[in-house]
Formats: sequence, C-alpha cells, structure tokens
Amino acid sequence: MEFALTPEQEELREWAHGFAEREIRPVAQDYDEREEMPWDVLQKAAKAGLLAYAIPEEYGGTGLTSLVTSLVISEELFWGCAGIATAMGGIGLASLPILEMGSEEQKKKWLPLFTDPDRVRLGAMCLTEPEAGSDVVNMTTKAVRDGHEYVINGTKTFITNGGIADVCVVFAKTNPDAGYAGVSAFIVDGKAPGLTGGKKFKKLGLRASHTAEVHFENVRVPEDQRLGPEGLAFMGAMKMLEHSRPSVAIAGVGVARAAYEYSLHYAKERVQFGKPIIHNQAVSFPLAEMRTKIDAGRLLALRAAWLADQKQSCNLEGSMAKAYCGDMAMEVATQAVQTLGGYGYMRDFPVEKWFRDAKIMSIYEGTSQIQKRVMARLL
Repeated sequence: MEFALTPEQEELREWAHGFAEREIRPVAQDYDEREEMPWDVLQKAAKAGLLAYAIPEEYGGTGLTSLVTSLVISEELFWGCAGIATAMGGIGLASLPILEMGSEEQKKKWLPLFTDPDRVRLGAMCLTEPEAGSDVVNMTTKAVRDGHEYVINGTKTFITNGGIADVCVVFAKTNPDAGYAGVSAFIVDGKAPGLTGGKKFKKLGLRASHTAEVHFENVRVPEDQRLGPEGLAFMGAMKMLEHSRPSVAIAGVGVARAAYEYSLHYAKERVQFGKPIIHNQAVSFPLAEMRTKIDAGRLLALRAAWLADQKQSCNLEGSMAKAYCGDMAMEVATQAVQTLGGYGYMRDFPVEKWFRDAKIMSIYEGTSQIQKRVMARLL
C-alpha cells in the first residue's frame, strides 16, 4: 500500500497549483461578482494544456488518462476557484461520454476539437430535464428516427455550458415505452439548426460557470452520431457517472481545503483577549476536525479513482466518496465562516464565496441522498 504521489504526479500537482495561484485566484472574486465566463483564463489554460490533459494523445490530448492523476490536478484547480474550475472542466462534459461510449471513428472526429491550444471549444452533457433529474426514465426529450437521421425534440435544464457549447452529448428517448432500455445518446453540433440556449440561471455559487436551459426543436442528427447501440445509453451514463463521481468528490476537497487554509491562517493572526484565537480550544478543535475530514475525503476519492485505474468497479466507492465529500465541503466551509465570525459573513473575505460554492457539491452528479441509495442497493 503506497500513499505517496509519483514524482510525475507531484510535478503535475505543482503545475496545476501554480496555474491556480497565478491565473485563477487573483480573478476569482471578480468573475464571481460579474457572473461571467472566464474566457481569458480558459484561453491561458488551453495554452498551458490544462483543458485537454485527460484526452489520450492519439486524439491530440496530453494523455494523462489516469483518474488518480486527474484528481490530483483537479483538487488544485478547485482550490483556486470552483466556478472557474467548473468552466475549465466543461470540455470533459462532452469528451468523457464520447470516450466511454463512442466508436473509434467518433473519437477521431470529435475529440481533437477540444485539444486545440489556440481555440477554446466547450462541451455540454445534456441529461437533466425540468421534470427528470436523477429519475432518468421519466425524461421526455425524444429522438425519432427519420431515414438515416434522428429528429430530437425536448428541453434540458441545469446544463453547464448550455447554449454556448460547441459540442453537446444529448440523452433522449428513442423508445419511450422501454424504460431505461429506451434511452439513447447523440453527439450534436452546438450550432445545429433548432438547438437554442434558454434561460441562464443565476446561481448561489459557481458563478463563473455558465448554467442554462437548452431547447431542441426538430434538431436533425445523422445516425453515425449516435453513441453506441440504440437504447443502451443509460448503462453508458451510469458507467460515466461512476468515473466522474470521484472527480466531484475531489472538487469538494479542493473547496474545503481553500476554506480551511484561510481560516487556519486567520486564527493564527487574529488576536483577541491578548492572544491569537487559535490558542482557544473552541477554535483549535474545529480546525483539527476540518483537517481530518479533508484528509478523509481525499483518501476516499483517491481510493475510488485508483480502482477505476485498475479497471475495477468503483461504483460503491465513488458514491461513498462523493456523498462524504459533498457534505464535508459544506461542513468545513461553514466552520471557516464561523472561525472568522462577523468577517466571515462579509464579501470582503473569501470564505463567504467558498461557503456558497461548497453547497453544490452535495447536489450535482447525484445528490447525497441519491448516492446513499446507490450505496444501499449495492450493499
């Protein structure tokens, strides 16, 4: 059993941390206030290779396909800013399902679009609907075959990069009466006629990322852009989520670590009653608990990622990590605000932002309750 990073992983961690410190942290508050996409940061990240690092080399990426390595990088980016890191991760929202479910021809055609260092192209995964989030079987978006094409109609919601993505992976019913076996997935050009962006949501946190509705009105898609056999996309989506949940878990670790580090520094510098407040047990004990929970969450996430790298199932372990880290991030961020007292509540201090960003970690990619349902079923 080995708990050390390899020299290469340590170097990559420093690389990602340096980018977060130089390019993300200084502008995080500004983009959060303006609720705008950080295009300049995305372009710098593309130049640095931080947008396509998880795409295999044969498709133009950096080829860092180890999920453990991906988590090491992702923690540092989310330490920088969860909103900007989410915007940066928008490429993976389309590339991951193509990697998991696509044919070799589809991978060669679509994945190189995301690896151009001179042009940022965004992806979107269009799964959630207004009346069907985790309850996928109740989705109403339909894809009806018409010759060698499919015609897609429906609405998706809460879509990261919705309406501005260059490439969308869309889940739709091809057989409405077949339940889970009636769901298929399609690669859709973001500029396809009939595809339009809808309402852009104003969010509690992650404000530097774009979240919106996407409408499909008679959008025609060639049959060679269907991912895998017709009716098997639900199983592909579950496999994709199995591998993405450790990534969400480590995002919670990154946010929690940022809040913890700031509150620890504050507790050492803030003097009350003649001494730094960290010398008070009421302050130091919660900080010790925060550090313990962050380390526990990181170990859970890395264990799940290691299983994935070993080509073993990490369904149970990924859900454990995601559920724990989502709730842990909120607990740590809440305690960080409490450590700063009144200052923690003010927008002049960054813990208020981390508090808002942390909440989504227990909601998206399956709520903590859904993760426990998955765990209970597997148990």
